[in-house]
Amino acid sequence: MLTKLLGRVDYAPTAQAMQAFTEARTPETPDELWVCEHLPVFTQGLAGKADHVLFNPPGPDHIPVVQANRGGQVTYHGPGQVVAYPLVDLKRQGIYVKEYVFRLEQALIKTLEALGVTGHRVAGAPGIYVRLDDPAGHSALTAPADPRDPFKGLGKVAALGIKVSRHCTYHGVALNVAMDLSPYSRINPCGYTGLKTVDLASLGVNVPWDEAAELLGGKLGTWLSP
Repeated sequence: MLTKLLGRVDYAPTAQAMQAFTEARTPETPDELWVCEHLPVFTQGLAGKADHVLFNPPGPDHIPVVQANRGGQVTYHGPGQVVAYPLVDLKRQGIYVKEYVFRLEQALIKTLEALGVTGHRVAGAPGIYVRLDDPAGHSALTAPADPRDPFKGLGKVAALGIKVSRHCTYHGVALNVAMDLSPYSRINPCGYTGLKTVDLASLGVNVPWDEAAELLGGKLGTWLSP
């Protein structure tokens, strides 16, 4: 898999380039992994609802809202976040979407593990979560979720949203490293009211963006190898 470091780029043209790459690829096209960070933007997935953007003031504090053709609902991208877009031919790899999502989440979990943080899956809520009271603790999430607050005690550190076209993937994952988290207060992240979003810095892990990007890229390369 060829890894391309794109630097800090606008979201919309990057999404358009991913779609064009996917539409033009053939069964012989090598898989690629694009790693970048974005200028501030809210992206609405195919299931996105306008009322999940709670407020977005005009003027210098306004953040553009861009419609995306990935799964999921609204999320935020901004500087200090590692965004990784695997462009993978699932048919050539011999795996289905469910296995692909598992591998993406596993790459995120292993990235966090290398940084001393324990990542968790939450059933029915794609992405990776951490225990706010013990980010490095290894105990599994075993207690039934409180139906009034299914994310009680948890923070979301990584998001996932994908698109599959003709067995080929684009869009991908975002890992919060050291960013301004305040824009998340303007939305219901991923459609969940009150979901707390965290980054590695707020968990006490100070890692340079490029180091986190290299680490995540390496783990994705390992878990997405044929």
